Amino acid sequence: MFKRRRDRREGLPLLPVTPALVVGVGVAVAIAITLLSLADLRRASDQASSLRSRAIAATLAARLRVTGSEDRVDVVQSAARGTYADILLINHEGHVVVDASLGPPSRADLVRCLLAGSGVLDAPLLGRTRFAVQPLGPPLEQLSVIAMVPAPQTPHEARGLVSAVAVLTALLVGAAGIVGYVFASDVRNDVTYVRRRIAAMATADTDPAGAPIPVRALDQVGVLTSAFNQLVARFSAAERTYRQDLVFASALDAERSAFLAALSHELRTPLNAILGFADVLLSEVEGTLDPETREELGVIRTSASHLRSLIDDILELSALESGGLKLAREAVDVYAIAEEVVREQRPLADAKNLALSVEGMNGAISDADPRRLRQVIGNIVGNAIKFTQKGSVRVVVEDNGGGEVVVHTIDTGPGIAPAERAAIFEEYAQAGDTAARRKGTGLGLAIARRLLRMHGGEIELSSVVGEGSRFTFRLKAFAQEVA
Repeated sequence: MFKRRRDRREGLPLLPVTPALVVGVGVAVAIAITLLSLADLRRASDQASSLRSRAIAATLAARLRVTGSEDRVDVVQSAARGTYADILLINHEGHVVVDASLGPPSRADLVRCLLAGSGVLDAPLLGRTRFAVQPLGPPLEQLSVIAMVPAPQTPHEARGLVSAVAVLTALLVGAAGIVGYVFASDVRNDVTYVRRRIAAMATADTDPAGAPIPVRALDQVGVLTSAFNQLVARFSAAERTYRQDLVFASALDAERSAFLAALSHELRTPLNAILGFADVLLSEVEGTLDPETREELGVIRTSASHLRSLIDDILELSALESGGLKLAREAVDVYAIAEEVVREQRPLADAKNLALSVEGMNGAISDADPRRLRQVIGNIVGNAIKFTQKGSVRVVVEDNGGGEVVVHTIDTGPGIAPAERAAIFEEYAQAGDTAARRKGTGLGLAIARRLLRMHGGEIELSSVVGEGSRFTFRLKAFAQEVA
């Protein structure tokens, strides 16, 4: 079983992250600048050492060409001391003739130097150097001068460069960190202020709209605050419109209730008069009636009774929708109520040759409205008789052993198609043939369901087309009123 999780992005706190980010970026940039500067410094140092070794070798070779053999050692050593370079005078086979160095390279290295003419040489005692070879020329073409100038991997100036960059970086990064901290602190304070104002608006004892949140800065927080104020303004306008519509709807509902009450009085008065005079005439107090007249009076009385029942249904639904109908609760016996309903409905069932019966046992409920419960059972049974053309209608009352009284109304009518089962519990909706639909308003089952829900119960339907239907409702033995 999977649980749906709400998408949530966890963010880092702004106040410590912003200065740390500024410091981290500043240090990274300083390191990059230092590395690039060291590379440029190393390249410049190598170029200077190379030029210096060429100059020393060329100058010393020109001087040795005019110097006697007995003075060559002094000239080479004097040049080495004056230039702080390591100088060798070698022959074309790589043998050292005059040595003015801390330690000459091997003969193999010297031969490679003669062949290369210039380049980089790593000697055990001399370290990394840039060398230049300059032959003496005729008549001393078998001799060559090798000038070796130190060119360390890390130039001596690198330490000063690193120190200067470190000091500058510390100053700039420190200043940037302070600015970042101040900025982050200001943003955090603005966000905290907005959050507190929104939290205050969300409390139960305050107006949801409240006063607009002041925009304290023209940054992203200010834009967010302004957008929130616009949203609150739109919400307030929608709420005002809703309240106005609600007042208007309440006024219309009150007018409708008043109209229905007045209409009920105006319609019931003549209907009662019609029913009363029809009963008087049918009682033959004024004289004996012939069969045709009796039949016509019966039609008048039946039509008037039907019209009165339609008016009663509409008024009942109006009271249920407006909440004006209240339950008068007391201890009731559902089986006894079902028996009364069956006795009342039996003439209708006999007129259609239907077998109408009640079965089961006493169904005691300690807290229910007997009049409304009778109305529920009467609506369901009357609906079953109306749509059943042959067979039977049975009312079964039972106790399911779980503290509930269950009432089944079973008929052998045409059945209800699956597509129509939900609609029959809606107001003014009916199923079945057209002739049967004309006999009512389609409010009986809708009123029954509303009354059952007020008792804390619910009605269910199971049906097979062509075989019949079963309406079942359950009530708790200790029912509770539902608003």
